[in-house]
Amino acid sequence: MQVAPPLAAATTSHPDTASAAATEATPTPHSAPPSASHAIPEATPTTEADTAPAPAVTDSAPTDPRPADSTPGASTNPSTNPPRAHNAADPAAPDASRPSHAEPSHAEPSRDASQGGDAPRPTPPDAPTDDAPSPARLIIDTPSHPAPATPATDAPLGTVPPAQQPTTFYRGVLVYAADVTDQVEAVERLRVSERRQREAAVTLQRSLLPQKLEQPDDLRVAATYQPGGTEAAVGGDWYDVITLGAGRTALVIGDVMGRGLRAAAVMGQLRTAVRAYARLDLPPHEVLQLLDGLAAEIDASQIATCVYAVHDPNEGRLIYASAGHLPILVRDPDGTVHRAAEPTGPPLGTGGWLHASGSVPLSPGSSAVLYTDGLVERRDRDIDEGVADLERAFAGAAGSPQVMCDRLIRSLGITADHDDDVAVLVLQHPARTGHDAELFHNAALELLGGVEAAPRARAFASGVLASWRFPTELRDLGVLATSELVANSLQHGTPPMRLRLRRTDRRLIIEVTDGDDHLPRRRRAEPADEAGRGISIIATIASSWGSRRTPDGGKAVWCEFALPRH
Repeated sequence: MQVAPPLAAATTSHPDTASAAATEATPTPHSAPPSASHAIPEATPTTEADTAPAPAVTDSAPTDPRPADSTPGASTNPSTNPPRAHNAADPAAPDASRPSHAEPSHAEPSRDASQGGDAPRPTPPDAPTDDAPSPARLIIDTPSHPAPATPATDAPLGTVPPAQQPTTFYRGVLVYAADVTDQVEAVERLRVSERRQREAAVTLQRSLLPQKLEQPDDLRVAATYQPGGTEAAVGGDWYDVITLGAGRTALVIGDVMGRGLRAAAVMGQLRTAVRAYARLDLPPHEVLQLLDGLAAEIDASQIATCVYAVHDPNEGRLIYASAGHLPILVRDPDGTVHRAAEPTGPPLGTGGWLHASGSVPLSPGSSAVLYTDGLVERRDRDIDEGVADLERAFAGAAGSPQVMCDRLIRSLGITADHDDDVAVLVLQHPARTGHDAELFHNAALELLGGVEAAPRARAFASGVLASWRFPTELRDLGVLATSELVANSLQHGTPPMRLRLRRTDRRLIIEVTDGDDHLPRRRRAEPADEAGRGISIIATIASSWGSRRTPDGGKAVWCEFALPRH
């Protein structure tokens, strides 16, 4: 059987292909019928149009950028190694239903020389094409295990399959890598944002705490605040020391539940409110009662614990009230440590509770420590065990209040990576001897009332101030202030009355108490008025003055004179 001349002419440029095609097209008596996957299409008359795509199978056809022998077992003979089936899901894959002479999209259309067109130009093997992967993507687009070839039953003999497009799998690899990169960048941005927010909260927290503690005349005070580690958000711990006048001092420590900027902001508002209420010189339980209502108004979702204590050197006691806070620890001069555990009310912001005040002795030579839960609370043990550890550490601590703060922090294992912020406030009531003892004196006189009370008070004050070796000018001012305070008590108060003079290394304090609870106020006296000028005179000549109610239902009116510094 002879092969049709047009077919032979079409395959003359590829002898191997032509011979293979001729061999398959010429049946032999002993050859087996072709398989279904290698079925030869039915012969049809050849025309001039059939020979048009002949240049497509010549050397000018686009070549695959990958080596032809990169796949094990691959053959360059299209009859023995038919083209693989294209992925139906890939819209860029060539359609198998197109005619076999259709050229790939990246090849220039061939024009016949007889029609005036130029001869087809061969495409260089290394020329970049639109669908050829870039060198950077070849590593990803090249599969380690290529898919098995599927024969194309409708492809004519002698045609070369077009270059394969990257499959959806390889594109998915690139999309997955881009998603992973985006997630890593998002995590890094979140980490930077959290770090900035924590730094802002720490800055706000430290700015709301007292930059320098007030130092009372009779106490030595120091405090320490340490924020939690980098993995812990900043909390709402705070402390404060407030001088109330007449030698009395308020000491406050608290903890707002929660973390972050909101807790720090609520803490700042509560601390400001405590200082404002302290100026009223109210008993500790009344201060907490006012704070309880204010905390609910600031943020109903926030609660806080707090201890408010007042030290009065004349009484030698620490009067306190607690709103859900940990107990104050007091160390006696002999080293014995005990807790001031009662009474304790619910935290601030809960409402509906009447707080009560308690007291604990704080004689000269004693010390006390106020602290937040970050110092003693651990996740793996009960908080009472932490308080017991603090008691043992406090019993053996010595030195100045600041040294004691640092030793307590170290003894309880607080490090820079601690999971909670910590606030510690240590106060000492030193026992003074020698020259220091000469600078602290007290003198008191009971006033029985009547017309002779004022002259007795003036004589007593003059003698005491002279014995304390005050300058004449200060002595005269002290006698005048004593006379006005006693006169005010005789006119507006009730017995029992008492005059108390006290000096420290920095000031002279004059105080008169009586049984009436109506507090005096300063007012402008008219020229014709015969009374109402006593408090105005005291406010003019003294450094400061004030009044407060006493626990027994009376009141105390006092004034201070700053001593000259030598």
